[in-house]
Amino acid sequence: FISASSEEAACTTSFISVVLGKLMKQGGHCMWISTVPRRSVFPHALGVFGLAADRIFFVDAATARETLWALEEALKCGAFVAVVGELNELSFNESRRLQLAVEQSPVTGFVHRFRPRVQSPVACITRWKISPLASEAPDGLPGLGFPRWQLNLLKIRSGQPAQWQVEWSPQTRSLVYIGPPAISSHERQTG
Repeated sequence: FISASSEEAACTTSFISVVLGKLMKQGGHCMWISTVPRRSVFPHALGVFGLAADRIFFVDAATARETLWALEEALKCGAFVAVVGELNELSFNESRRLQLAVEQSPVTGFVHRFRPRVQSPVACITRWKISPLASEAPDGLPGLGFPRWQLNLLKIRSGQPAQWQVEWSPQTRSLVYIGPPAISSHERQTG
């Protein structure tokens, strides 16, 4: 996952939480590793997205190098269902080491890069960018609605990139498809 702003980082964290809630539905634990001073997740808010914060181990590493080491070791540990790593920069060689660790274990790995200086190529199966959308209040009343996101699948191995607009439904504790993304006037003119 790549986030260029704090708003995108909040959306990305929420989306990862939804996915983790589904992965951890049958039990298991997760490790969430961040580099100090930034952890984009507020543990008490995870319950909104169906994720129990008491089943997540939060690790705040002092440096990016420690984050990468902890991430690689956690990915090798079969005791976790998933591992999330938050950092800024990730080289291809570092990402390749993480990819090899994932391929040799049953653990699902997520890497969230926040404001990377360069969006360098990395070894990953998918690359996502999650952006906020304006919410709509239920029943047309004034106020805020449920979170909405623009999901951009930028890269997928052996597949085609795609986009979706979704809304979080607290009743079903799932994402609801709300329609195709709006086409800009420039895209309409150029076909």
